Amino acid sequence: MDGTTGPAPLLIACALGIERFALRGAGRGDVAGPVTLLRTGMGPRAAERALVRTLAEPAWQDAMVVAAGFCAGLTPGMHPGDLVVADETRDPRGATPCTGTGLLAQALADVVPVRTVHTGPLAGSDHVVRGQERAELRVTGAIAVDMESAATLWTATRGGARPVAAVRVVVDAPEHELVRIGTLRGGISAFRVLCAVLPAFHEWHRSLLLPRR
Repeated sequence: MDGTTGPAPLLIACALGIERFALRGAGRGDVAGPVTLLRTGMGPRAAERALVRTLAEPAWQDAMVVAAGFCAGLTPGMHPGDLVVADETRDPRGATPCTGTGLLAQALADVVPVRTVHTGPLAGSDHVVRGQERAELRVTGAIAVDMESAATLWTATRGGARPVAAVRVVVDAPEHELVRIGTLRGGISAFRVLCAVLPAFHEWHRSLLLPRR
């Protein structure tokens, strides 16, 4: 496929095998159409390396990029299975604005109507964040934290503007800290929500491709 002709393809980046499995629809097959799921590996360095390598290929030079997977919620009252749509991602290199945040949040509310969708800054970290460190990130205005989204979107946009977004499912929160994703009720709930979000990514992608009036 030549990314220089036809609609811009959609690249969905996730870190973990379980995230990729969920985004494929819990085993229902690969995504149809101009969409690829990229497993980057865990952590910001792995995410950056994977994006640099992938976006250097001609097929993906014009791609729209979504960072997706699980996150830790920072806001009291969040629950496992809540959705976070970033309006920007942040790491020590600065902030990366996201594209079509409101549109994506509405699309997610439509496809997962029983879950709360939170919108705000998504912080990046190079390690699992717990306890006091979460409280310190919350003071900055961030509503959630993960290890790959900020690096993914920073890398995707450093060579020029392109539509980018980050969507994360809360797997634990201040009142609901988990140890392992797959063994506790909250982790299972988050997994099921991640299985359901792909149609919203398609809608975001389709809407951004429509001509502006």
